[in-house]
Amino acid sequence: MQRRGRKARPFFHIVIADGRAPRDGKFIEKIGTYNPITEPADIQLNFDRALYWLQTGAQPTDTVRTILSYKGVMYKNHLLKGVKKGALTEEQAEAKFQSWLSDKEAKVSQVIKDKELSMKEAQKKALEAEKQVKEARAKELAAKRAAAVEEEVAAVKKQAAGEEAEEAVATEEAVAEEPQAAETTAEEAVTEEPAAEEVAEAKEEPAAEEKEAEEPAKEEPAAEKEAEEVKAEPAAEEKAEEEPKAETTEEAAEEPAADTEEKAGEEQEEEKK
Repeated sequence: MQRRGRKARPFFHIVIADGRAPRDGKFIEKIGTYNPITEPADIQLNFDRALYWLQTGAQPTDTVRTILSYKGVMYKNHLLKGVKKGALTEEQAEAKFQSWLSDKEAKVSQVIKDKELSMKEAQKKALEAEKQVKEARAKELAAKRAAAVEEEVAAVKKQAAGEEAEEAVATEEAVAEEPQAAETTAEEAVTEEPAAEEVAEAKEEPAAEEKEAEEPAKEEPAAEKEAEEVKAEPAAEEKAEEEPKAETTEEAAEEPAADTEEKAGEEQEEEKK
C-alpha cells in the first residue's frame, strides 16, 4: 500500500510491487484504492487482477490481506486450490463463493443500516438534549419574568396603599375641619342678623318719608301748574321782545349815521327844554 493524501487525511493505493522496492517507490501495477476515513471504509479493488497475482505467488501485507479477505479474494483463491486438488468441482466452488458473497453483502448492508440508525438516534438524542436545554432556559426566563412582574405588582400595590392612606388622612382632616367651619358660619350668621335688621329699619324709614313727601305733592298740583304757566308766559314775551330787537339791530347796522344824527337832535331839544 502506497500512502497518498495530505496530513491527517490518508489515502492509499493498492499496488503490486517488488519486495525490494521502497513503500512509496516504483510499483508494477495498481489494483485498487483504500480510503479509511469514510464509514464504512471505501475500497475499490480489481478482483480478477488481485486473484491472478495471488495465484502467481504474490505475498500481501497484513493490511492488504485483510482487505482481500473482506472482498472475498482470499476465499476464492482457497476454493480454486481445492478445485485443483480435486476436492471440489468448479461448479461447487462457484456456488459456495456466491452464497458466501451474498451473505457478506447482507452483513455489510446490515452494518451500514445499523450505523445509519445509530447516527439518526444520536442526532435525535442531540436534538432532545438541545430541546431540554432550551426548555430549561425558557423556564428560567419565565421564572425571572414572573418574579419581575410580581415585584412590579407589589410596588404598584404599595403605591396604591400609600395613596389610599393619604386620602384617608385627608378625609379625616376635612371631617375634623367641618365642625370648625360650621361654628364660624353660625357666628357669622349671628353677627349678620343685626345688620339685616338695621337694613330693614333703614329701608322702612325712607319709605315712610317718601310717602309723607308724596302726600303734599299730591295736595298742591294746581299751584305748581300755575307757577309753570307763569314761567312759560314770560318766556314767550321774552321771545317776542327778542324778535324786534333783532330787527332793530339789523336796521341800526344798515343806517348807523341816521340814528346818531337823530339822537344828537333829540339831545339838543331836551337841553333847550
